[in-house]
Amino acid sequence: MSELVNDYFQPGWRTRTVECAACEWRGDSRDMTLEPHEDFSEYLCPRCEDIMLVVRHPDLAQVRAAAAAGHAEAQEQLALLQAYLDRPDRER
Repeated sequence: MSELVNDYFQPGWRTRTVECAACEWRGDSRDMTLEPHEDFSEYLCPRCEDIMLVVRHPDLAQVRAAAAAGHAEAQEQLALLQAYLDRPDRER
């Protein structure tokens, strides 16, 4: 059974060792296969391709809150988003 990560900015989910229920492979998300989707990403077992993690993508309010709390990745994401929104050639 896959594990759901609702809070993208929660510490430790990327490096926590998890075990595949199907084949007992053990590792963390950095060794898994990433399958991105619009609202979430799936992390698959590199051995049997069973879904091990489902990570919900943060919305803008979550990014802003995490950035305000000092989360470095959220601050970087917010800066990229703001740069995009400030582009003069962007359709409004």
